[in-house]
Amino acid sequence: MNSRISDFLRKFGSLIGLLLLCGILSVWSDKFRTIPNLLNILRQSSITAILALAVLLPILTGGIDLSVGSIQGFTMCFMAYLVVRSGIPVLSFSVVGILLTLLVGAGMGFANGLLLTKLKLPHPFISTLGMLNIARGLALIITDGMPISGLPPAVRWLGSADVHGFPVCALLVIAVCAVYYGILNHTPFGRYVYSIGGSREAARLSGVNVDRVMNLVFVSAGFLSALAGVVLAGRVNSGYPLAGLGSELDAIAGAVIGGASLFGGEGTVIGTMIGVLIMGVLRNGLNLLNVSSFWQQVIIGAVVVLAVWVDVLRRSAEYKAAAKRM
Repeated sequence: MNSRISDFLRKFGSLIGLLLLCGILSVWSDKFRTIPNLLNILRQSSITAILALAVLLPILTGGIDLSVGSIQGFTMCFMAYLVVRSGIPVLSFSVVGILLTLLVGAGMGFANGLLLTKLKLPHPFISTLGMLNIARGLALIITDGMPISGLPPAVRWLGSADVHGFPVCALLVIAVCAVYYGILNHTPFGRYVYSIGGSREAARLSGVNVDRVMNLVFVSAGFLSALAGVVLAGRVNSGYPLAGLGSELDAIAGAVIGGASLFGGEGTVIGTMIGVLIMGVLRNGLNLLNVSSFWQQVIIGAVVVLAVWVDVLRRSAEYKAAAKRM
């Protein structure tokens, strides 16, 4: 019975938490359950959702990526520079600028992977911490510390437009989720990611090219970070060098609250999106209830600690149950 309850909570605990939170806030604030407010939550959560997917794959392998927020900030400045200040006609086209930005983000992710797999740094914490500072410094260099404004309509459309009242950025998140759900659940690469998180040595012995998979994992993280940068640039109509400061923490928190284990090997796309929505709903509800932004940080931090603690307790219970069966 305990095993069944544990499995049920592991699969549906975050969803139950989201529904309970929505129910409580609906009672406490009439404004919460209005359609405009719910759409606003989706719009506000979209960038965090993309970044949470960016960190999900490194977390599944038992690692981390601390550079996603800084890559987001650099790439939005890079794109703004290309389409506004470069003066090169072909680069002034929005599509070309966006594609080059996504490639640059993927390249920075690839650099993270190479630092880990070729230079044999002991943990992605080190390599991505270095990239965090490099990307932020580059953003300040190319902008001289000042925002670059006046982006073309196509970029603004991605970040702030609606389609029949539904935010384009939320539609983009749904599309990205569908792609990554398929990758993780229906491709050999997805199985390799989970197997590396379960046991890197066992994956290597079973024939998985661990270095190649890890490189692709960080390329994916860099690509999605750049995509988040493009969306954010479209929302604020500028590229500014301090964008995304600390957003990697929100992304990691969303993945962890949604059930991704920092030990690796466990986590889903759907769970990550639920975790991001929990954070978005919680912040929105606290704003509606006029709770200080300082206390909001405390509450979000406590929720993250609680999520990790629950994961530790669950794993401990599973180890004890396995020991008894042996």
